[in-house]
Amino acid sequence: MAVNAAPQRIEAGTVLFRAGDPCRGFVLLHEGTLRVTLTAASGREIVLYRVSRGDICLQTFSCLVEGRDYAACGVAETALLAEIMSAADFHRRLAGDGEFRSQVFTAVAHRFSDFERLVEDVALTGFTARLARALLRLANADGRVVATHEQLAVETGSGRAVVSRQLARFAAANLVGMERGQVTLLDRDALDSVADDG
Repeated sequence: MAVNAAPQRIEAGTVLFRAGDPCRGFVLLHEGTLRVTLTAASGREIVLYRVSRGDICLQTFSCLVEGRDYAACGVAETALLAEIMSAADFHRRLAGDGEFRSQVFTAVAHRFSDFERLVEDVALTGFTARLARALLRLANADGRVVATHEQLAVETGSGRAVVSRQLARFAAANLVGMERGQVTLLDRDALDSVADDG
């Protein structure tokens, strides 16, 4: 993607950056969602966070501030409308524009809450609660989660087989209904309780 101050339309599925790529500029999202994932040497992948309008991509921020390459992958989860501020413009505005600097630092502080949640989920929460939280977080207004078991494994930092077994348990307890590529939440209150149990 070219560095361009004018907003650009970016198709869903477009890879904006990969681990090892140099940072070309600061992404300002106007529409859509960017998903940032980390892949271990084993090939296991986990979603670090999502970036929406007004959010900051911590990968991009730290790459620009520290002058290093990306350590994760950023993919347009939906179609995006975004502008890319050059590194020079980013540093200039960060140094000289107090309002911009305040917006960036506030957004960075909020983004750390995503990492706190991720650490809590992966390190301190049992898998059953972690999957319940992911389902509740990803469900649309109709209570549907459009995701494969593999995608849910990435969301929860686990394996596909582990996700499949737990979803089958949820289905047997009438908490969810399952169709190919989709999970329907049947009992949000019960899933909330499971998610809170940790």
